[in-house]
Amino acid sequence: MAPKSALSTQNTHPAPVTLHGRSLEPNRRIPLNLDWVEEVRVNTSAVERRSLTHTARRTVKKETQAAWLLRAIACMDLTTLSGDDSAERVRRLCAKARNPLQRHLVEALGIEDLHLTVGAVCVYHTFVETAVRALEGSGIPVAAVSAGFPAGLSPLAERVEEIRRSLEAGAQEIDIVITRAHVFNGDWHALYDEVAAFKDTCGPVHMKAILGTGDLMTLRNVARASWVAMMAGADFIKTSTGKESVNATLPVSLTMVRAIREYAKRTGMAVGFKPAGGIRTAKQSLDWLAMMKDELGRSWLEPSLFRFGASGMLADIERQLEHHVTGRYSATYRHPIA
Repeated sequence: MAPKSALSTQNTHPAPVTLHGRSLEPNRRIPLNLDWVEEVRVNTSAVERRSLTHTARRTVKKETQAAWLLRAIACMDLTTLSGDDSAERVRRLCAKARNPLQRHLVEALGIEDLHLTVGAVCVYHTFVETAVRALEGSGIPVAAVSAGFPAGLSPLAERVEEIRRSLEAGAQEIDIVITRAHVFNGDWHALYDEVAAFKDTCGPVHMKAILGTGDLMTLRNVARASWVAMMAGADFIKTSTGKESVNATLPVSLTMVRAIREYAKRTGMAVGFKPAGGIRTAKQSLDWLAMMKDELGRSWLEPSLFRFGASGMLADIERQLEHHVTGRYSATYRHPIA
């Protein structure tokens, strides 16, 4: 029997985005409101306490857990951003993106009709064309990391040109990285103009703004950077490049998600969220999904508004689903990613 709610894992026609019963529009640029930025306050101890209690508040088991894990797969940006990446590795990753679960698990779960795939494949610019060809006909978008990833310190004109080249190569989503110094300096106009320039180059293509939260030092900086990126037109805000010493954490994610919620209340516009880096286990995927459901509601459990930046996590999810089906854990090597 299929896991509970599994048939809603991927929606061909997503429901309208709502928050507390209010319909929301896609995000678009609005003028920089410095009052909104300056009034940001974050109670760090309260956020950390809430994050600790969040992971202990609930457990999901059996078919319900399997359904949530399928949701995690559908919201995953399957990623390879290593210095030793090759075209062959990217092609193997794309093959896994098309069929994230082994055939015997798909059949045992009864989800053949879902045609389950990941949310996107994320690669360096060099491999965009390779990924586009490998994913042809699948409907899976290719996301390119651009704008001087991961440091974001090359000249602005070069970063804009890199985005343009990735789009020309066929990228359907762009993950940009902000200049963290603008946050440290409180130069919100510079940060706003930078993100706006990137979004102008992306046009209608979804743009995720990577804040590099591990470098931002305080949750208040994280919240302020989130507000500025959203006002500048970012479609998603994303925690990390995955290259910082500290990447996605629940306190940082909770801070960003609550900024998204408050922004939606004030503007009537929805912004997506992507935690990336350090999320490696099926259990962690459940923690983040539950947080999105608690804080933002059902609309943010769709890949149009929520993504995991991950690779190794898929292998652990596959092992957990194998246990659900057989009652036994399989060896990790039986679930290669690429």
